[in-house]
Amino acid sequence: MDHIFGTLSTDALKLLYHRVGRHGIQHRGSIAPRDPLPGDPVIVEALTGEDFAPEHAAVYYTTDGSPPDGSRGAARRGEVAPMQPVETIWDSLTWRYLTRWQAVLPPQADGTTVRYRLGGWTAEREAFADFPDAQRTVERAADAYFNKRPEPTAFAGNHQGITFSYRVDRLRPPAWAKKMTLYHLMVDRFSPGDGRGWAQTEDLNALCGGTLWGAAERIDHIADLGCDAVWLSPVWESPTHHGYDVTDYTQVAAHFGGNDALRRFIDEAHARGIRVILDLVCNHISNQHPFFQEALHNPGSPCRSWFTFDESPLGYRAFFGVASMPQVNLADPGARGWMLDVARRWLSEYDADGYRLDYANGVTPEFWWAFRAACREAKADSFVFGEIIEAPDMMRTYQGRLDGTLDFFAAEALRQVYGWKTADAALLPQKFAAHYAFFDDDFVLPTFIDNHDMDRFLLIAGGDTEAVRRAAAAQFALPQPPILYYGTEVAAQQKVSVRGGLGLHVNRVPMPWGDAQDRAMLDYYKTLIRERKNRLG
Repeated sequence: MDHIFGTLSTDALKLLYHRVGRHGIQHRGSIAPRDPLPGDPVIVEALTGEDFAPEHAAVYYTTDGSPPDGSRGAARRGEVAPMQPVETIWDSLTWRYLTRWQAVLPPQADGTTVRYRLGGWTAEREAFADFPDAQRTVERAADAYFNKRPEPTAFAGNHQGITFSYRVDRLRPPAWAKKMTLYHLMVDRFSPGDGRGWAQTEDLNALCGGTLWGAAERIDHIADLGCDAVWLSPVWESPTHHGYDVTDYTQVAAHFGGNDALRRFIDEAHARGIRVILDLVCNHISNQHPFFQEALHNPGSPCRSWFTFDESPLGYRAFFGVASMPQVNLADPGARGWMLDVARRWLSEYDADGYRLDYANGVTPEFWWAFRAACREAKADSFVFGEIIEAPDMMRTYQGRLDGTLDFFAAEALRQVYGWKTADAALLPQKFAAHYAFFDDDFVLPTFIDNHDMDRFLLIAGGDTEAVRRAAAAQFALPQPPILYYGTEVAAQQKVSVRGGLGLHVNRVPMPWGDAQDRAMLDYYKTLIRERKNRLG
C-alpha cells in the first residue's frame, strides 16, 4: 500500500467514504457553475438516500454576509429557494436508490458572497446537509485503521448541518502559476548556512539545523535548476521540525533565523525571478499556542469558540485525534478573521507570493472563498492551492474556492507505473486525457512524484535511477506545473519506508551537497525544466 491518499489508502476506506457520502442529505459543495461569474444563476445539488427520504427540500441563503436560517421551507433570515427532485439514481455500492435534488439561486453582482444551508423534511423529521459529517467519519475510520483500533460503528454526524458559501467574482488563477516549476523545500533539511554542518542527522524527527539563512545562501541551486517558484515548509514558531503545529503565526521560528531571515530569503529569491510560496496550516495549530491554552483553561475566554470542545476522551476536536494539534473552528467569525489577517500579513508585509494550504479539506467549506479573496486583496497576483487528499470529484468542487489543488491522482498514476511497476504506461495517455477533461482549464493541478508525507520515489523504485528519470519525463510532459521535492533532483537516499510505521519523517533526509549529489540526475532535471520552459514559451 503506497501512502498517498491517507484516508482513502485502501479499498475498504474508499468504500466507507462512498457509503458516508450517500447517507442522509449530502451536498458536498456541488454547484454549477463551479466558479460563478456575475450574472450567472447557480444550480445547487444534493443527494438523499433511503435512510432519509425527504418529501420536500429547500436552500436557505443570504447575500449580505449574515448566516442563513430557515426550517421546513420558510426562511427566518435571508431567502429560500425550493429544491426539486430531478433524478432517481441506482447505487450498487450502497445497494440502494438515491434521489438527486436541485434548486436554482438567482444571479448576483460582482463581489457578492452567497451563504447557504440545505435542508429536507418529512412530516416527522427534518435534517440538514451535510448529514452526517462525511469528513469527520472518514477521519475516524482512517485513524482506527492506521492505529489498528476497531473501526467506529456509528457515523459522526452534525445533525444541524453546516453552512456553505460561494463568492461571485472574476478572480482567476494568476498566469504565472500554470507555467511555474515549483521546488518543494523543507527548511530544516535544506542547508544550515554560514559554513556550518548539520546539527545531527540520526534522529529525523528532531531538528537537523537547516535555516532560512542557509536556504538563501543556496538559492542559486534552485535558480540554476531552472525552477521559478519555491514552496517553503511552514516557517513559523513550532515545537517540531516540520512546523505543521504552529505556536505563533507572527514570528518565523528562531531556529530558522527569525523574521529577518525570511525577508532575506524572499529578497534573494525575487532577485532571481523566483516566487516564494509559504505553507500555511489553517486547519489546526499546536496545543501550546497561547490562544488554545487560554481557551482550554478559561471557558469564558473569547477564544473558546475558536475551537470545538466536546465530550470525547481528548475533550476537543483535533487533527486525526492528535492531542498536540487542536483543530481551529473556522466557522467562528473571530477565528476566521484571525486566520485571514495572518494570510494577508505575509503577502502584504513580506511580499510572499502565495500559499500552499495544508489539509485544506479539513476546513469548513465556506472558509476558502473568503481566504482567496483576502489573499487577492493583499497581493493581486498571489496564488493559493490546497492539499485536498480526495478523489477528483471532490477536488473539482474547490474550483473558485482555491486556485488549484495538489494532484494526488497524478502522483498515484506515475508512482504505480514507474515506481511500483504495477500499471501499464501505455494506459497513461488515456488516463490523463480523461483526468484533465474532468477539470476546467483554469484550475491549476500541480503534479509531483513524491513529497514529505510519502516514500521518496527512488525508494519505491528499488534504487533504480532510470525509473526516476522515466517518471520525471512523464511528469514534465503533462500540461500542469510540476513540483520537485528537494533532493529528488540529486537522488537523495531514504533509508527506510514510511510504511514501516516509523513515521513520515523518515523520508525527510538532509539535502546532500557536493560530491554526495548525483550530478547526472541533476543535469537530467535541468534539461527537463529547460525543455518545458521552451515548450511553454
